[in-house]
Amino acid sequence: MLYPENLEQKIGFDHIRQLLKQNCLSSLGTAYVDKVRFTDDITLLQKLLGQTSEFIKILAGGEEFPSSNYLPFDKQLDKARLEGAYLLEEELHGLRLSLQTIMACLRFFKGREEQYPQLTELGVAIWLDPRLLLDIEKVLDDNGRLRDNASPELQKIRRSLISEQSRARRTLDSILRSAISAGYAEEGSTLTIRNGRLVIPLPAEHKRRVKGFVQDESATGQTVFLEPAEVLEINNNIRELELEEKREIMRILIQVTSTIRPHVGALRKASGFLAMVDFIRAKALLGRQLEAIVPEVQPQPLVDWRNAVHPLLFLSHRAMNKSVEPLTISLNSEQRILIISGPNAGGKSVALKTLGLLQYMLQCGLPIPLAEGSRVGLFRNLFIDIGDEQSLENDLSTYSSHLTNMRFFLRAVDKKTLFLIDEFGTGTEPKLGGAIAEAILEDLLRQGGYGVINTHYGNLKQMADRTTGVVNGAMRFDVRQLEPMYQLDIGRPGSSFALEIARKIGLPNNVLEKAKELAGTEQVELDKLLVQLEEEKKAFQDKTRALEKKEKQLRESVQEYTELREFLDNKRNQYIREAKLEARQLLDEANKRIEATIRDIREHKAEKEATKKNRQELEVLRKETKLTSAELESGVVKQERLPVEKGPITPGDAVRLKDQGAVGEVVAIRGNDVQISMGALTSTVKLNRLEKISRKAFKKETQVAPAMQGIDMNERMANFSSNLDVRGLRTDEALAEVDSVLDSAAMLGTPELRIIHGKGDGILRQMIRNHLKGYSFVTHFEDEHVERGGAGVTLVYLQ
Repeated sequence: MLYPENLEQKIGFDHIRQLLKQNCLSSLGTAYVDKVRFTDDITLLQKLLGQTSEFIKILAGGEEFPSSNYLPFDKQLDKARLEGAYLLEEELHGLRLSLQTIMACLRFFKGREEQYPQLTELGVAIWLDPRLLLDIEKVLDDNGRLRDNASPELQKIRRSLISEQSRARRTLDSILRSAISAGYAEEGSTLTIRNGRLVIPLPAEHKRRVKGFVQDESATGQTVFLEPAEVLEINNNIRELELEEKREIMRILIQVTSTIRPHVGALRKASGFLAMVDFIRAKALLGRQLEAIVPEVQPQPLVDWRNAVHPLLFLSHRAMNKSVEPLTISLNSEQRILIISGPNAGGKSVALKTLGLLQYMLQCGLPIPLAEGSRVGLFRNLFIDIGDEQSLENDLSTYSSHLTNMRFFLRAVDKKTLFLIDEFGTGTEPKLGGAIAEAILEDLLRQGGYGVINTHYGNLKQMADRTTGVVNGAMRFDVRQLEPMYQLDIGRPGSSFALEIARKIGLPNNVLEKAKELAGTEQVELDKLLVQLEEEKKAFQDKTRALEKKEKQLRESVQEYTELREFLDNKRNQYIREAKLEARQLLDEANKRIEATIRDIREHKAEKEATKKNRQELEVLRKETKLTSAELESGVVKQERLPVEKGPITPGDAVRLKDQGAVGEVVAIRGNDVQISMGALTSTVKLNRLEKISRKAFKKETQVAPAMQGIDMNERMANFSSNLDVRGLRTDEALAEVDSVLDSAAMLGTPELRIIHGKGDGILRQMIRNHLKGYSFVTHFEDEHVERGGAGVTLVYLQ
């Protein structure tokens, strides 16, 4: 039940209807807009909302849904069902365009049944014989005119007609040129048609110079339109052929209409389908305009909304590049009635109308502008008392009209009613008005209704504070700027800020002081407390916003730092790869020269001078590449390795990581776990990964580049990531990256790594996994979970 009768106009739903109509493509859809009604049937509502939600997905996905030629054809069907009647060419053309659109819609949903089940269901009962459209297209061209070959007879007639018209035109052109040459006709005269016959224009004084019949004359009578005798017979033939053409066209149209007649019933269903699609499309478009959602509807009365906005206010503000302050509100079985107080023009009425309009829109099957996560319920009744209903005819004052509404509310409110009352109890003596309002509120609460009430009465605020099921709410007010903030704060009463506003306006201080005295200490203190509370809350929110701003700046700084770190890390890896490649080339060249020298020495055993020369060259090479004599003699360049000492490892010993080459000092030993210090980094590693080295070797190793070693450790700790992406790298580059991340992981004691290599043909994955088998501290590896990359990612587990 809705109350009053003009509820739609009071909450603004009539404007929503107009917006829907503007989004419709034809009168088919607008007819459905006029039929929109409030319902509490949850099954029907879920169906309507589901259809709209699916169409919003179509629009959001950018799929090309038919959006033209939504033409009504009910009149054509009414005409076609009558025996002997026929559709004109333009009527037949409109029917054809609509049928093309219907079939295109049905084709769109074919194969998308799972994606759009509700919309697909609309077309389940629609079946059109494809031959019907073919029969129409066979006789009509793309412009909606009957084709010349619609029938053999029509083709013959039109050919004869064209021939006769051409002959008549040639004859008349000749006569007109002769008349112009003889001075009987004016220069620039052209052929024209009068009474359906080709004629030539002549000045009235020369009309007897050319033999023929006057078919017409100009408005001034100075020009006559003459049909020369030479073309009389030709024009008669043309006229006869035109009449034959009309008779043949009529015969063809009657025949085509006869083929349509048996399908009138199916076509009416198809017309309803097209109208419904147009209507649902309009609802979806409106939903996108309002940035609305289709929430899940609960069967019980409930309002639990987040960031709701008034649709009309949203559209008007957006046009001016302004934002709307959203409304967050909750009504449930424990908190059924909300008492909103606050200053005038503070947004109380807007909050009330927002609640009423959105609930009404929802129960009409329309999407509403709320935040995701909001919960909505159903009400059987919606009652409002908004605005002034003074009536001279019924001798009703403002207060009387309010009481009339309250009388209806008290009779009809039940547990499934949502009532909205603006300025409760105003219009009469405040003390009595407040008492009556409190009594009415108690009765509405007893009857189990849900509602929102705007008021300035202090006794209602106090009642809400002490009564279960009723809660206070305040429209916030900026006490510094003395401006409304249009924010609803549930859980506390609001002040009218009457004294503050009066002071801003400029009332004299003595008047304000007298007003405080008359209001009484209790009221002034209460307002003072509310003002102080508002100031504190405003200050807290300002600090919160400042903190959020700083946090945002910090996040941006961290992001910039991360990006810079990644850039530097990539550069460092690039330099390392280049250095390794250069070293490898140098070593390869050195090995080649060593082998060549040794071979030359062996070949010239007896030639001391040649041998001596070769040994001198070998010594130069040793100095250049810093190789040992043994390495030169053996022809193999080996990596330098620190000497290992025998004996157990104890705290204070110098040690080396077997698989990494990094050195450190033992801090503590706990079973098989050893805590070692490497520069500025302390790490825990397994005992079997360490080997004891001399103190002298340790000092030599750490003094080579102590600053560099410390920086490297800090960077590794700060920049380390357990995710490595090697997609797009060559195999040698990818393996170098794997080596680097394994080095860092081993030093930092990381238990797990993710190497992202992609699936492709599997070669890179296999090369990486074969490479991992060479690391003693890699326990095992496996594919990532299928939802997080599957075979395209390798999980590596370390000791």
